[in-house]
Amino acid sequence: VGPTGVGKTQLCKALAQQLFDSEDAITRLDMSEFSERHSVSRLVGAPPGYVGYDQGGQLTEAVRRRPYSVILFDEMDKAHPEVFNVLLQVLDDGRLTDGQGRTVNFKNTIVILTSNVGGAAIAAAGSDPFKQEEVRLRVLDELRSRYRPEFLNRLDETVIFNPLGRGQLDHIVRLQIGRLQRRLDARRIKLLVDDAACRVLADLGYNPEFGARPLKRVVQRHLESPIARGLLAADFADGDTLAIRADMDAIRIEIEVVSREADDAAEDRTQAAAAAMAPPA
Repeated sequence: VGPTGVGKTQLCKALAQQLFDSEDAITRLDMSEFSERHSVSRLVGAPPGYVGYDQGGQLTEAVRRRPYSVILFDEMDKAHPEVFNVLLQVLDDGRLTDGQGRTVNFKNTIVILTSNVGGAAIAAAGSDPFKQEEVRLRVLDELRSRYRPEFLNRLDETVIFNPLGRGQLDHIVRLQIGRLQRRLDARRIKLLVDDAACRVLADLGYNPEFGARPLKRVVQRHLESPIARGLLAADFADGDTLAIRADMDAIRIEIEVVSREADDAAEDRTQAAAAAMAPPA
């Protein structure tokens, strides 16, 4: 539990990568799509005689096809109460029967539920270590007032996410740039990002209320989009090395080509030719 943008969903992706060697080993179910009573049947599939009977359920089919995975129920506070009846069997017995009568085994999955319950109390406390125990008790009280005891009793652990501090965004900027670099590796484009540019990006993306999501948009606006436009306009080419610096006076990011693979190759050929023509010592 915790406020928006603090990394609850990202943790699930990291777990899938660490435990199952792929961020794709995750089934994400947005509980806002299961806020109506009739939508609950989509989890396990329609019963015989109803439309969609042969398609299976979104939850049961995903686990049946990929039994080793992370199952994420996102924003549980938006789910219809009937959803919790389905979850009780999964959390207790590790199995679920779909609409076609097949038993689906959940014993090789990790089930994670996220919620924004208590987000206001967590955000108000910030990262103050002296308020952490008070916040934990308030969040647990809110959970008990919202969810039934038999449901809470089946959860192994409740993890409370604190709001992100300004210093943590410096690390997240580096992670975002690392992902961008991996996408550019196929074109042999290398990014050289100085610390000042990282600080400017973190400053532009820092918003205690919304967490790290604004930072992702800042990286898209100041790095991804300009690089994409440069490639389309042929200002940048495959094999280029791009220096990303900060203009502190204007608080903006500058992207400059500092090395070009084709130029380096031509220079190497020139040097090789000069060496071949040089008289022997």
